[in-house]
Amino acid sequence: MAKASVVSALATAAVFVAAIALNPSAEKHRAKIKEATAERSPIAGALGLGALTAFVSTYHSWGVASYTTANDQVLSVGAFGMVFVREPEPRR
Repeated sequence: MAKASVVSALATAAVFVAAIALNPSAEKHRAKIKEATAERSPIAGALGLGALTAFVSTYHSWGVASYTTANDQVLSVGAFGMVFVREPEPRR
């Protein structure tokens, strides 16, 4: 029983350390925002709107995960080296 709890604690610690080491940087978030904008709208990509959006975004890190915001909206979230860009919310 003690051996299983030690293995479990070590595995949890290893995952935690990996999450910290693989937390995406601000540049990874910005590159993914540019890429996603160009994929969703080739015209916006050609006009550089993705680069502009990425430039004005603010990077936030929790150590094990991170996200970017612009105009009080979350643009992207990332963890374990992966970044996901959210779909824009429709205007009301």
